[in-house]
Amino acid sequence: MTELTEQRRRPSMELLAPAGDADKMRIAIRYGADAVYLAAQDFGLRAASANFSSQELKDAVAYAHQRGVRVYLTVNILAHPDDLERFGKQVDDLAGAGADAMIVADPGIFSLIRKKAPDMKIHISTQASTCNAESCLFWHRLGAGRIVMARELTLAEIARIRRETPDTLELEAFVHGAMCLAYSGRCLLSAWFTGRDANRGRCAQSCRWSYELREIKRPDQPIVVHEDTRGTYLLNSRDLCLIEYLPELAAAGLNSLKIEGRVKSSFYVATVVKAYRAALDAWMADPHHWRPDPAWLADLQKTVHRPFDTGFYFAKPQQDAKISTGELDQREAVVVGLVKAWLPESNLALVEQRNRIQKGDQLELVEPKGPYRPFIAETLLDLERKPIEATPHPRMLFYLPFKEVVEVDSFIRRRGNKDMPRQR
Repeated sequence: MTELTEQRRRPSMELLAPAGDADKMRIAIRYGADAVYLAAQDFGLRAASANFSSQELKDAVAYAHQRGVRVYLTVNILAHPDDLERFGKQVDDLAGAGADAMIVADPGIFSLIRKKAPDMKIHISTQASTCNAESCLFWHRLGAGRIVMARELTLAEIARIRRETPDTLELEAFVHGAMCLAYSGRCLLSAWFTGRDANRGRCAQSCRWSYELREIKRPDQPIVVHEDTRGTYLLNSRDLCLIEYLPELAAAGLNSLKIEGRVKSSFYVATVVKAYRAALDAWMADPHHWRPDPAWLADLQKTVHRPFDTGFYFAKPQQDAKISTGELDQREAVVVGLVKAWLPESNLALVEQRNRIQKGDQLELVEPKGPYRPFIAETLLDLERKPIEATPHPRMLFYLPFKEVVEVDSFIRRRGNKDMPRQR
């Protein structure tokens, strides 16, 4: 039995990772997630993700369970009448996929699950804006086993809720990823501008657009607040990052630490999950002497992200104006390849190109465990094992020689900057 098929040792705080599709779910599990959350084709809040068909959902649950990883199915839209009718017709099939719980925000969807799938565990989504112990107890009395805390809560408030609720009710909170400008994600900008309802999973990310200020009597004289050559981003929020605060998260009584990012790249999922896995494992091994490792944050900086912040956990919005930012996405590295196979007889890694590599490039190998390995691409080989100078074709397969074993699903990245191509 391989390491991945063994029951994973559960930390006292679960590491919960996003799975926008089957490939990202596999990567999240390979890099150390205790649980993943995902959506079917309907009823989740990330329509931009590939998501999972009925059969794909069953296969995904089976794959995760074989590796000791839990699966939570998001059905957390705010349902309109037609949504609720469609969900009622699909709930039996969704429940039959075998997920460990459903994540729910709408009381109508909650009620249908309780009626048609009474044994299904239910988690209350952050979209439900649960901000106090009485609300938690209300949901718990109805049968909810976990509450995803509203993002507007401070850690002190979460700790108070923990003291005022029973241990049979688990508490979960976001610790890393994009934040929303609207209260608990209930934004109307997308619906107003595009007709795409963010509360039904079709957000157009309107807060990331550039805007101008116009005086009503002078519509032909726009006022631009210059922040860079591409415009201004007055509604843009920073990204959440709490990897340096595991003791505080534990002291608040959280059971699950959630990473945002179902529409992010596989490289993003791998990097973030790996960093938090290392941090959690180190904390579990010696919580009294735990200190943040600068390498964890350095790796997180190599993903596509906005400036990091601690959100509302240590200050109310009126006390801390840092949460919005005028800065664009940042990145210190770009993924250039994914290892698809290892050929031990020839010490070659079969790599799928994600961005162009040239002979002589200084690169880094990022494996599911351990520190990254810097190397120089001194030799590139095509599938016939003939030398080539570069890998110009998207998704092309090629070979890279290594002196030591390379794990499948390792990423190859190149140090870079925000002007490099987006990671895929």
